[in-house]
Amino acid sequence: MTRQIKQRHHIGGSSLELVIGDIASETTDAIVNAANSYLLGGGGVDGAIHAAAGPALLAECKQVRAQHGLLAPGHAIGTAGGNLKAKYVIHTVGPVWQGGDDGEAAILESCYRKSLQIAEQLGCTSVSFPSVATGAFGYPLHAAAKIAIGAMIQNLPLLSSVVNVRFVLFDSRTHRAYSDAALKLTTVGRVTESHLC
Repeated sequence: MTRQIKQRHHIGGSSLELVIGDIASETTDAIVNAANSYLLGGGGVDGAIHAAAGPALLAECKQVRAQHGLLAPGHAIGTAGGNLKAKYVIHTVGPVWQGGDDGEAAILESCYRKSLQIAEQLGCTSVSFPSVATGAFGYPLHAAAKIAIGAMIQNLPLLSSVVNVRFVLFDSRTHRAYSDAALKLTTVGRVTESHLC
């Protein structure tokens, strides 16, 4: 799948890329799965990742669930990538949108922060994220994009191994929301365009 880097920003010594594409095809060290608490696969990003990763991912997820129970919203845990090009999958559970007064923003920020921490613990240099919680969980897209980009700005400078973050977004509408948030929130770096195969 041919992808275009629509934007690249620099945050300290790290880069933040925004692309339109299929996260299950990513070659970064880790990809983040917008999972449900049961870790058994589902629809959207979760289903696509499980389909591409094959049965080994589901088997490991079942082991994780047996050992740790349900994965609470705002938390993250890592597994191997199965048949994916990425070595690891970091599973995180976003908040279900309840109108904004039920702690959803803090939970969503925690998804990104804890996923980055897991990537750091695994020694990853690169990680790809989807737009967490904006599909079936109903989080308003522009508000979610602002939280996601803000979490990168706050947390990337604190890490030593993770130096490249890529948001792999499903469509142009989602990309525009993240692009707008990035342009508003980043004050350093130059936006560039190029092609990846």
